[in-house]
Amino acid sequence: MIMKNVTFLWLVVLMTTALTAQTRKITGTVTDEATSPLPGVNVVVKGTTTGTQTDFDGNYELMAVIGDTLEFKYLGYISKEIHVGAFNIINITMEADYAALEEVVVVGYATKTVKSMTAAVSTVVSEARIRKNKKNAYHQSLADQLQGKVIGVASNASEVKERGLNSNKTNEKEPLYIVDGVPIQKQNNRVIAQLNPDAIDKINTYKGYKAKQLFGKIAKDGCIVITTKKGNYLIENDENYAQLSENQFEKVALNPLSTFSIDVDKAGYSNVRRFVNNGQKVPVDAVKIEEMVNYFAYEYAQPTDEHPFSIHTEAASTPWNPNSKLVRIGLQGKEYVNEELPATNLTFLIDVSGSMSSMNKLPLLKSAFKLLVNQLREKDNVAIVVYAGAAGVVLNPTSGSNKEKILKALNKLEAGGSTAGGAGIELAYKLAEQNFKRKGNNRVILATDGDFNVGASSNKEMEKLIEEKRKSGVFLSVLGFGMGNYKDSKLELLADKGNGNHAYIDTMQEAQKVFGKEFGGTLYTIAKDVKIQVEFNPAMVQAYRLIGYENRLLADEDFVDDTKDAGELGSGHTVTALYEVIPTGVQSDYLKDDIDLKYTSLENNNNFSNELLTVKFRYKKPEGSQSIEMVHVLNTEVTEMSTDFKFAASVALFGMQLKKSAYRSNTSLEDVLTLAESGRGDDKSGYRAEFIRLVNATASSL
Repeated sequence: MIMKNVTFLWLVVLMTTALTAQTRKITGTVTDEATSPLPGVNVVVKGTTTGTQTDFDGNYELMAVIGDTLEFKYLGYISKEIHVGAFNIINITMEADYAALEEVVVVGYATKTVKSMTAAVSTVVSEARIRKNKKNAYHQSLADQLQGKVIGVASNASEVKERGLNSNKTNEKEPLYIVDGVPIQKQNNRVIAQLNPDAIDKINTYKGYKAKQLFGKIAKDGCIVITTKKGNYLIENDENYAQLSENQFEKVALNPLSTFSIDVDKAGYSNVRRFVNNGQKVPVDAVKIEEMVNYFAYEYAQPTDEHPFSIHTEAASTPWNPNSKLVRIGLQGKEYVNEELPATNLTFLIDVSGSMSSMNKLPLLKSAFKLLVNQLREKDNVAIVVYAGAAGVVLNPTSGSNKEKILKALNKLEAGGSTAGGAGIELAYKLAEQNFKRKGNNRVILATDGDFNVGASSNKEMEKLIEEKRKSGVFLSVLGFGMGNYKDSKLELLADKGNGNHAYIDTMQEAQKVFGKEFGGTLYTIAKDVKIQVEFNPAMVQAYRLIGYENRLLADEDFVDDTKDAGELGSGHTVTALYEVIPTGVQSDYLKDDIDLKYTSLENNNNFSNELLTVKFRYKKPEGSQSIEMVHVLNTEVTEMSTDFKFAASVALFGMQLKKSAYRSNTSLEDVLTLAESGRGDDKSGYRAEFIRLVNATASSL
């Protein structure tokens, strides 16, 4: 009997050990106290390097064994540790750590010789002090207020230096700032000067030794942590967006033609998503409706003739205006699989300046580029050029079969210094031209936050530089990263003038979309200088309004001018344009009285009474210089909106809500959600579901 019991106990021990050692997939969702998903939470098996991050919907998965401890860490929230037991699903709720928001790591940039600073933690500006000075310090730099307040730290305008160091030498120490949990990088310190002191609750300064002790070596030069009274300061003062004036209704009798360049850029949507995810108000000029609509793929048929894209049109009643019709014009680029693409000569041009150090910049960039490298073939070449205070080559052209060498070069990149973007572009194009592949795909891929501040840097200088470089036949793709000093207008300009596209990468999910699902479209142009010109039939259409494309409008005569630059279409890309049209004879508050003309007849031609509009397209082959024209007619038949049409309309309406458009009628975000749900369709990749959650998040913040 005793032997049986002993044997049984050993069996239990062995079974328990085997069960404990079994590696299993652990999944779950991380939310905040309001049950909202938290994207970007670090989930790590304690004591190991095994880890992951939650996706846009707060979901995660990783491998672990029973007995492991999972650590959940997220900036501004109390870290949690959960032991892995018998369950494979572990959902957790994280609580906000308001105290931690006052003591967030600030990264300082220093030279290799570092003079240690004495440990100290000092509250240097009290609320009472700020209120006392508020009348004469409204736009005064916070750095000025710190002058002389901390032993061992001196400040001058936007600089904070270690006392006693010669300011003319290269061993200056400049701690950076954190405002309400958002890092303000060195190159963006001028944002601090624009903070309203009356909005500040307190400022804490952590000197070198103590900061390093608390936060690690990245804080070796100290940090200055600013907490505002509201606790959610919007760091957007140093971001640049082109000012856009919403398109108005045009009367067909006076302006029958509408001409514009296509836009396949999708940066506008992911940038808007970034603001919403951060709980911030979306700047009006950051809302580019055509880029939001074109972020999503639609079920347009592939071309079946000699042209590189197919054309699709439809008309339906406008969801937000019963007195108008909505027209959708769609292009579908011919899709090529990776093996069919020509040999590629790529030059990565990577910004490694100080402003790129935060996690959503260079570290994210390196991870994103690895997705691209893993898809390269033996016949493809990659070179890497970097720029900070100067530009240099860190990898000469290397075959795509030698991925280990390329990835090693990427892994070595570190951020620091100023930003000589112009010099980097010059060097990257030079290298691309030296290794030019005839009948191949030659492209520079620029990855940056766009904050150029050395050499050629103004929009006008950069435009001139890129227009000159594109004559070489080398195309340009531009990838934007980061926040706080993101230069959307500059990056969009570079992509437009460089015969390329512009994307904004805020997460690894977006990187996967750009470099994974849309690899060919990102890198391979099938048609360039694509222009659209729509002629409306005055017998059927009284007025029209192009929704979005405000900075893509062309003069009517530019349509037939082959010297005028326009947009490029990549493999598999779709382009969608929406027009709101007011039929002839319909009364509308959006239209003013007609103008009586003496010499021009406004009588309608009834010879085309079954036609609503004629749309013409002009494009050039990637290596060509002469345009080819296509013509498509849309008749007056109005149909029920297709699923894709409903979804595209919902995205456009969301953009109109964010811009507070004069043409959104009495609609609300609830109307956007209703329309989006009805247009959700199959949604295999989940992008439309993500959009719906984004609208819900926006609604909850209003």
